Amino acid sequence: MHGRYEVGGRGDYRYARGVGRVVVLLWLLGYGMPYQSEAAEWSLSPSIGLKGVYNSNLLLTPLPHHDTYGYWVTPSAEFVGKTERLDVSSKLAADVVGYFGGENRQFTNVYAPLSMHYRTEQDLFGFNGGFTRDNTLLGELQATGVVLQFAQRNQWTFNPTWTRMVTEKLSLYSSVQLSDTTYETARLADYRVVGGSGGLQYQLTERDQIQLSGSYTDIRTTDSRVPFQANFPGINLTLTHAFDESLTGSVYGGPRFLSSNTQTPIGSISADETVWLAGASIIKKFERAMAQVTFARDLNPSGFGLLIQTNRGEVSATYDVSETLTFGLNVVGMLTTGKAGTAIGGTFPESRYVSVAPKLTWQFLEWWRAEVSYMYRWRDTDSTISSTESHGTTFMVTYSPSRLSFSH
Repeated sequence: MHGRYEVGGRGDYRYARGVGRVVVLLWLLGYGMPYQSEAAEWSLSPSIGLKGVYNSNLLLTPLPHHDTYGYWVTPSAEFVGKTERLDVSSKLAADVVGYFGGENRQFTNVYAPLSMHYRTEQDLFGFNGGFTRDNTLLGELQATGVVLQFAQRNQWTFNPTWTRMVTEKLSLYSSVQLSDTTYETARLADYRVVGGSGGLQYQLTERDQIQLSGSYTDIRTTDSRVPFQANFPGINLTLTHAFDESLTGSVYGGPRFLSSNTQTPIGSISADETVWLAGASIIKKFERAMAQVTFARDLNPSGFGLLIQTNRGEVSATYDVSETLTFGLNVVGMLTTGKAGTAIGGTFPESRYVSVAPKLTWQFLEWWRAEVSYMYRWRDTDSTISSTESHGTTFMVTYSPSRLSFSH
């Protein structure tokens, strides 16, 4: 689909204000860290990258189109702080992007994640969250397989956790999930997610672990022309087994009891059903390589103003050719269907998406790194006559000076 992209205005103010809040929070955390313990270690790792890109079909559209070229300028700074009990890490980064040719666009992505862990003798308190401003054709497409539009997305996430050790083998854990997502186009629907989970974890043997949890999730649109709301409590069982020191596998699954409501111009549409979600993963580590295979069936909100079900399989691997040369490969396949609600502008078609992305990274100098990558993307939906595909290449050079570190 083609969408209108807006530069400036309310969206730019929103993400600038969001970054400001994250910077203030990091400063407050850093200022208070030395008082958590007599010893504190800090480090700051800045870097800047310059990337040239080419894509034969950036929007994955079946309509006539032209090749797209572009540039990315990516400054970043990774912050890490550690005391005897507290760990804090964050990486403030931005992408200043310009496209020309088939698509003439300029936009800025911002990434401001924050991770914290605080330990006591029996408790572990954690937090993961932050602010992300990206493009729907990047993170959201790779996560759900759905092509929304060429639009900027602003997302706040807030995920505190608590784990308490009851015995050496038994622990209780709980978490809260809050997120708020807005799009800088009126054609997509903003939404909010509120949820939580809790359960117990038991170490059966040195190699086997079992988790049993209950969860509740509420998703609702905040500005849609067709208001949508869904909630789904559920139960989940997870089994993890370490075959040896280098091979670990896990499998999980359980039901979700889905209730949804859509407010249409002609009345309200409600539905109730039971959805079974499941997943599995296996990780193998070698002396110079690592491989991981995952599969997951999940429910996700969408900018289309409804809930979608995604069946996602992924294979990723890395291999250290030498001390300075690394090869990586990522393959993703997805089948996505509309699970509840009515899509903005019509019904939601079943979508199939595949991406294949090899990458070669070369550390050619102490502070300099070069990266060459290629990505093939294929997409097919029930609403189009033929499938679409794209070929993309990138070349990136990154300068990472020595880390700044100090202790207190």
